[in-house]
Amino acid sequence: MAQPLLEARQIVKSFGRVRALRGADFTVYPGEVVALVGDNGAGKSTLIKALAGVHAPDGGEILFEGEPVTISSPLAAREMGIETVYQDLALAAELDAAANMFLGREVMRSGIFGRLGFVDKPAMRGQSREAFDRLGVALQDTAAPVATMSGGQRQGIAVSRAVTWASKVVFMDEPTAALGVVQTRNVLDLIGRVRDHGLAVVLISHNMPEVFEVADRIEVLRLGRRVARFRRGEASMEDVVGAMTGAITHDGEAT
Repeated sequence: MAQPLLEARQIVKSFGRVRALRGADFTVYPGEVVALVGDNGAGKSTLIKALAGVHAPDGGEILFEGEPVTISSPLAAREMGIETVYQDLALAAELDAAANMFLGREVMRSGIFGRLGFVDKPAMRGQSREAFDRLGVALQDTAAPVATMSGGQRQGIAVSRAVTWASKVVFMDEPTAALGVVQTRNVLDLIGRVRDHGLAVVLISHNMPEVFEVADRIEVLRLGRRVARFRRGEASMEDVVGAMTGAITHDGEAT
């Protein structure tokens, strides 16, 4: 098997008296969609935030391409090629799609105007349209404020931004939450296209049918620890739910 791209080993994280992670393990391989599942309070979001540089672990080890690393901030994660799409999408509603795509990475105009702080809107809009077309994100008007767009379109912008800037891994936290049927279908198709572009995708989701549709592997957290791992086709939905609830142990035996 290939070397893991990103690996968490025995990660511990507490918030006051609450132990969110109690020796959690997690593995991401290049070019795969791996689903991280678990019941509420299992530690999924905390683990992802530790890997994305939001939370500093209290203990354990993170390896990137086989080497121990410290991911000290979201900026450090981005510099490693790791991008995250959070549930709130982190979009600026009053700005257009291109401005959101380049938020914090604006392209400045050449010459004196760039030195004076003027951004190159045509360049950013052109590059944004290319990214949306490449990933199949349909926007009627890329110059319209994001506030006027549908939930699916906003999700497409957030995913496109992550994919545009990521070179290794994209984390997606509940990407289809609160979306309609058609919008959900578009996002799931988008996840497949992201993988086809060679990136690893980490999907956090409570929706088991969606997980089974798009994930190459499934890793299960329960009470702050990884309790099971499954490959596509090797487990049923009941197996995964059983691991989430504690009815099945790590080796697949019923308790």
